[in-house]
Amino acid sequence: MRKLFSLYLCLLSLMASATEYHVAKKGRHTFRTIGEAAAVAKPGDVIIVHNGIYRELVAPAISGVTYRAAKGEKPEIRGSEVVSAWTPERPGIWKLVLPNSYFGNYNPYTDLIFGDWFFPQKLKLHTGEVYLNGKALEEGPGWTTEQKDGQTIIYAHFNHLNAKDVVEINVRPSCFYPAKTGVNNITVSGFVLKQAATQWAAPTAEQVGIIGTNWSSGWTIENNTISDSKCVGITLGKDRASGQNPWSAEMSKEGSDIYNDMIKLVAARDWNKQNIGSHIVRNNTIYNCGVAGICGSLGAINSQILHNTIHDIYTRRNFYGAEMAGIKIHGAIDVIIKGNKVSNAFIGLWLDWMAQGTVISGNTFSGNDYADFFPEVNHGPYLFKDNVMLSPVAFRDWSEGGTLTHNLFGGKLSRAPQDRQTPYFKPHSTKIIGVKKILGGNNTFTNNYFLSDGPELKIPLMHPWDKPDSLQSYGLSLYDSAAQPVIRRNNHIITKKNIAHIIKQHFLFTP
Repeated sequence: MRKLFSLYLCLLSLMASATEYHVAKKGRHTFRTIGEAAAVAKPGDVIIVHNGIYRELVAPAISGVTYRAAKGEKPEIRGSEVVSAWTPERPGIWKLVLPNSYFGNYNPYTDLIFGDWFFPQKLKLHTGEVYLNGKALEEGPGWTTEQKDGQTIIYAHFNHLNAKDVVEINVRPSCFYPAKTGVNNITVSGFVLKQAATQWAAPTAEQVGIIGTNWSSGWTIENNTISDSKCVGITLGKDRASGQNPWSAEMSKEGSDIYNDMIKLVAARDWNKQNIGSHIVRNNTIYNCGVAGICGSLGAINSQILHNTIHDIYTRRNFYGAEMAGIKIHGAIDVIIKGNKVSNAFIGLWLDWMAQGTVISGNTFSGNDYADFFPEVNHGPYLFKDNVMLSPVAFRDWSEGGTLTHNLFGGKLSRAPQDRQTPYFKPHSTKIIGVKKILGGNNTFTNNYFLSDGPELKIPLMHPWDKPDSLQSYGLSLYDSAAQPVIRRNNHIITKKNIAHIIKQHFLFTP
């Protein structure tokens, strides 16, 4: 009781001493940049940001600070700068020359996209990007870059360029990201965050998004609009100290062995619910991201991902890799993923390794041409309920230990047992019990709706070594040969023409 009373007094003290700072581009407000306010804020303080475009990387260094848009306003944080010194090079092509000093300590036009499980095609891609009137041009057909005499030269295909056109280029690797780990209990609410030169976010590397938590706990990221990330929108990711793309440096080793070693390392250090995770990501709109809408390796444990709208992810298909999805989580221990709408995102939801105690409910997936739900090398248990899957491939199962109840599978199912050994844990913790292979099966399907039949599918490749699962069906017959028993109760077969009726009658939401 004495401890509770002391905590209560501490909270009262914080509330009493909390300061509210205002940031605005004009007027009598104290600060003109968000970073200036962040530099003086203390735990419990609130930074209110008014309308305007803030071209900065906000790097919070103090825990417990709230960053909030002013009521009724929508300030923007951009990782880009306006550039106007374009000169015509030849018909339709314009040229920009900038000294490399312009970029400070980070030049996106010398930084190639790189990392574990990233497989480039012929064109080497940079983290930089060029925008004409807010619309990103695709590297290659839209713009190219070269280095010459200490200068960055960008050639852009604008056709006609007039004084009313606004051209921006990425210059920062993020919009909101702490420079150090362990900055906890941050709230970011009501912003537009866009146009950042984010790098590939492998599970074995530090993961930097337009906004990211950098190995911390207790963040709330809500009511934001996040777009135009070269790679990822929101990252709930791993730190750099535990490894930075080690597989790329030693590809003679099996990638899964390297990741298992990394998991053991962080579990022996600070990877637990007291230090990491417990984030809330809700009511955000995320789109036009080159790799993923939301991703996180190990740093998302005990988090909630709620009621986000995610669309148009990995639409260019100008590289191969193994991280592309609307939501991609490694280590979704006790994570709740609820009420999200994910469309045109290659894979809707990809839970890769260590989904244990995970609850996925009330989500809608559509237009995802690889799969709507892809659990990969998880032992479970996980619960998948009340979800609507409308893409050609509803469920690609490389896991076991799932309870799938009251879902609409509006597409094909496929599965494949896996030889990789992956960890399983003491319930509701990060204490490793052991590692083992995925035999397949050991799922429970109850009260689901399965499409009866459909066309033969040509599923896009994730990478050049990818191949379709050998076991496919429009119902549960693909589990007839499963190594472990599969429980099937009260499931229903439906046709395409009555999908809309089933949704209306049996699900509480519409896609």
